Amino acid sequence: MPGEATHSWRTRDGARVRVTVEPSAIYSNVCRFVVEPAPYPGGAIHVPGKASASQSPLARRLFDIQEITELLIAGDYVTVTTAQPSDWDNLGARIASAIRDQIQSGTASVSPDHGMSLPPARVLREKVESLIAATIAPAVASHGGEVKLLDVRGNNVYLEFAGGCRGCGMAHVTLKYGVERILRERIPEIGEILDTTDHAGGTNPYYAPQPR
Repeated sequence: MPGEATHSWRTRDGARVRVTVEPSAIYSNVCRFVVEPAPYPGGAIHVPGKASASQSPLARRLFDIQEITELLIAGDYVTVTTAQPSDWDNLGARIASAIRDQIQSGTASVSPDHGMSLPPARVLREKVESLIAATIAPAVASHGGEVKLLDVRGNNVYLEFAGGCRGCGMAHVTLKYGVERILRERIPEIGEILDTTDHAGGTNPYYAPQPR
């Protein structure tokens, strides 16, 4: 895939920094950067714009790259979203260099204050369950689908789709531009939002995926 690359450097003390660029196969404006050493081990922070980057020196550095509009820093990777489809061959190298510079600075990529400011997982679970029941479930049910909250771990949310959404060729759109958008707007503390559904097992999809 165009844009796939691995960039590797040695710091002044000999430690290795490695950044692997993995453009999304679905969205031409989304790319994941797998980073060694991990920028935020055990944590996740979603940053919807530069104005929200106060708790992440890495996010502030990356938002100096004009094309970037949104970030997710989670464990050993950074997911970058741009406003327009991007040439990840060029932009990916610039982002990888910015991540390297942050690691070499010796400053934490995400402030410890972020983790301490998060509500307990049970509180997040209650908020997510309430929002799904009141807003998301009725919308998904309009085309025979269901969305279930399986778990909240830390500030990461695990979902499962059923009914007409299971195996649906448009499930990724429902997740990213429907469910995820609503959850992030209403509950900004959420880190990752993960779809755990076995879409290959769907028997009655609302929109059948095209054969490959």
